[in-house]
Parts: sequence; C-alpha cells; structure tokens
Amino acid sequence: MPPAQREAIASAFVDARAAGASLPDFPGTIPDTLVDAYAVQDLAISAWPDTVVGWKVGFIAPERRDASGDERLLGPIFARNLWKANGTVDLPVFQGGFGAVEAEYVLQLEHDVPADQLDWTPAQAAEVPARLFTGIEVASSPLATINILGPRVVVSDFGNNNGLVLGPEIADWRGFGDARLKAETFIDDARVGSGGATTLPGGLHAAIAFALARSARRGRPLKAGDLIATGNATGIHDILPGQVARVRFTTEAGDVLGELEGRAVTATSTAGGAAA
Repeated sequence: MPPAQREAIASAFVDARAAGASLPDFPGTIPDTLVDAYAVQDLAISAWPDTVVGWKVGFIAPERRDASGDERLLGPIFARNLWKANGTVDLPVFQGGFGAVEAEYVLQLEHDVPADQLDWTPAQAAEVPARLFTGIEVASSPLATINILGPRVVVSDFGNNNGLVLGPEIADWRGFGDARLKAETFIDDARVGSGGATTLPGGLHAAIAFALARSARRGRPLKAGDLIATGNATGIHDILPGQVARVRFTTEAGDVLGELEGRAVTATSTAGGAAA
C-alpha cells in the first residue's frame, strides 16, 4: 500500500476518534495484508496524543486469516483510557459507530522481555514473570461495520479498542489453571455471556505468546508494566449509551475474584479518564 494511502486512513480514524464522531464507510482502500494494516496503526499511534500502556489481543477466525498466519491481532491501550475499577465506570462508545464490552483477563509484565526474541511458545510465555488482573475492554470504533469488514480493518483502527477497566488482581493465578477461571457478563442485569480463560483458543498463554511475538516483530518489544488484555472471555457484547455492563469473575467453585461494572456513555472529543 502506498504511504499516502496509509496516512490518509490513519488520519481519518484519528480525526474521527478525536472528535467523537462516526465514519460512514472505511476511509479508503482496505489494506491488502495485516502487515499493511499494522503500518496504518503505527501511523495512527504516532499521531495520537497519548502513551501506549498495553495491548488488546483479538482472535482471528481461520477463514479470515492472511498469509502472515497470525491467529490473533493487536490494538493499543492508551493511558488516558485506562481506568481502575471503582464503582460504576464510564465506558465511552462512539455514537453511530461500533460499541461493545468484553470480559478480559489482563496480564501485567513484571520484567522487560528480550527484544530480539521474535517467536514465543505458550510454554515460554508461561515463564514470563507477570501479574494477572480482571478487566473489561471497551471495544468501540467510529466505524460501525469494523468487525464485519474483518481483521485488517480492525487492526487499522487501534484494534477496535477504546479503553480498558482494570479490576482486582487474581493472586496466585498460575496455580489456578485456565479451567478454574470463569466469567459471566450482564447487560442491564440480563446475562449475555459466560465462559472463562478456556474460551480463549489455546488459553491465556497462547494469547500472551502472540502478543510478545507480534510486538517484537513490530519493533515494539514489551517491557515491565505493559498490559496484555488476552481476549474476550465471554464473547463480544454490544452496548449502547445508557446501558450498564457488569462482569463477574469467579473460580470454578464459585469464589468471586472480582466484579466490575461500567455504564456506556457517548464518546466525545473529551472522553477519557485519568491513567490507572
């Protein structure tokens, strides 16, 4: 893709997000590959007046993958749209765009990882010192059809991310095992999804391994303090301004690990909050 086309796409998404506006269509020609889409994302990140504090991971269905072979994708999480769970948190979604919430298990690295390690296995990822938290991702974009149009479009617009609520830490999480980590999501008190860490294809460590590898290949090796939102643990749940989302994280035995709540609000040019 010619550089001018990448820049035009990045500028259109950045401008729409900054204004809290929607886009009627994808702004230009959809990138041919995920590599091109990440080039667009990198331009958008450089133009966005905030600091990247982590990355959301999304799964790519087999029929929607490209020659890269990537089974997942990444999108940036910015400091001003990282909120600590404290009562009911405002969740900014774009009016006329796409808006959803996702239950997330969120990893925080305790040490830098080797910048020159470009491939990671789940077993290697399991050895990386890290803490695990509960969370809610705000999956929102100015483009209503972002998920329909596919992963190259999702990557082009910050991975369809517009914030992350960081909940309580799951102590001694490595001793639990994925099968013991469960979650339920409610919208306006109606249960809309259930699952847990095993909902993620390959489990937590497969998602973490992808984030480590793809970040290094992009020249953005992950460092101590960086967050990885590992993927939707109960599904992708549409939400509209005014609706309230609640996510309950438990063990298999029913012990509550955290309960988070957020109310969807219309994203504006000033939407966002203080860094957690």
